[in-house]
Amino acid sequence: MKYDTTMRDVWVGVFVVLGMAALVMLALRVSNLASLSNDTGYRVVAQFDNIGGLKVRAPIKLAGVVVGRVESISIDPATFRAEVGLRIENRYSILPKDTSAAIYTSGLLGEQYIGLLPGAEEAVLKDGDRITLTQSSIVLENLIGQFLYNKAAEGEKK
Repeated sequence: MKYDTTMRDVWVGVFVVLGMAALVMLALRVSNLASLSNDTGYRVVAQFDNIGGLKVRAPIKLAGVVVGRVESISIDPATFRAEVGLRIENRYSILPKDTSAAIYTSGLLGEQYIGLLPGAEEAVLKDGDRITLTQSSIVLENLIGQFLYNKAAEGEKK
């Protein structure tokens, strides 16, 4: 009888440890820390008028594939625009200089990411370059406000 109790305690302990490991992996996945890479990549900078809820470590995607992470977010004191540092993996060093960047929202949780759209230039982005063609985040409150304003203006015309 003592042997059965000990074995049961061991199996319960194994399942508890596995459950804890699963929770840690889930937490890392949700916080974008699960895909830490040894590839340092190259850094480019893009400026946006509004970054919405974009955060450091947010993914950078090209055709839906994660090609890097947001490294830093700051304000450019000269233009008062958000300056976003992008760390792109070295294996994607084929992006043309006229690549554009836009901020998108994915999924039900509203995680924001940067989507890249390659241009047609022969020259490629290198460490320290700037992406000049950018599209800011769409702010839902502004869209609703514009819609309501337009509806009110239509009502006044009638």
